[in-house]
Amino acid sequence: MESCPSVKNILLLDSEGKRIAVQYYSDDWSTNNAKEAFEKAVFTKTQKTNARTEAEITMFENNVVVYKFVQDLHFFVTGGDNENELILATVLQGFFDAVGLLLRGTVEKKEALENLDLILLCLDEIVDGGIILETDANVIAGKVATHSIDSAAPLSEQTITQALATAREHLTRSLLK
Repeated sequence: MESCPSVKNILLLDSEGKRIAVQYYSDDWSTNNAKEAFEKAVFTKTQKTNARTEAEITMFENNVVVYKFVQDLHFFVTGGDNENELILATVLQGFFDAVGLLLRGTVEKKEALENLDLILLCLDEIVDGGIILETDANVIAGKVATHSIDSAAPLSEQTITQALATAREHLTRSLLK
């Protein structure tokens, strides 16, 4: 298990460092306050950099943090200090590109919040329990779209818009139970 690359967390924050979607796979941050403090600290450390064209890499509190910004969204992937930066950067790029596909190129806070269910499904497709499952954005977006399709309607009869609306309905129903 030690030779298997792993991720400690994936963060999607807004331009003020507030949470949009986060997923922790490590016990390094045991309380919600510790998680929020880490998010604030890593955001503060990276906000003055220009990670808009390419991903940047930094060491932070004995962790490797790979990050990239677009519009008003900040994407972060964190691994242990012994993790391969290229693998973490590949996870980040897969997440970034999959979100871009799912949001149809409109990668901004408002659109991300409206499609939060798809972003959370995207995180589940990329990493499970810290173990990297998939990094290809097309495969990730395809699996997310497959999960969100209404089982009563044949796949060939649903458009992407209908599939996304169905996913939103399913998430709303599950949250209201």
